[in-house]
Amino acid sequence: MESIISVLSNNLPWVWVGVTIICIVIESLTLALTTIWFGISAFVMVFLAFTPMPFPAQLFIFVALALLLLIFTRPIVKKKLNQKKIATNYDSIIGQIAVVTKKITAIEKGSVKINGMEWTAAVKEDIVLEEGSKCIIEEIAGVTAYVKSI
Repeated sequence: MESIISVLSNNLPWVWVGVTIICIVIESLTLALTTIWFGISAFVMVFLAFTPMPFPAQLFIFVALALLLLIFTRPIVKKKLNQKKIATNYDSIIGQIAVVTKKITAIEKGSVKINGMEWTAAVKEDIVLEEGSKCIIEEIAGVTAYVKSI
């Protein structure tokens, strides 16, 4: 037991490098924004390990810094990362009535206008929807709205 502590004490910077790498690997596998803060704290400890500070003090600073980062910065970073999502609300037009702006057949796609937006449209049945007729949006697949006659 004594030899393990002496080996750790003599190689503390490398211990903290190892902890940093382990935390970053775990974070890259989970993407939960939790172990990254422990990794950052361990990275700071690499530099503090070169001081004559005893290991228990370093461990206390590591845990305190990681918890402070986790509590105070994780919500801010999580909020910033969630802002990049673009809400399309395409599912809100399913079931709504649209106006055909270009003839739609079973063979050829056409287009419909709904809520001021033009969509490429297709039908799953063997029907023809003429320009100016009304239809119902059944499904959205990619950028194509699948419609049916009213």
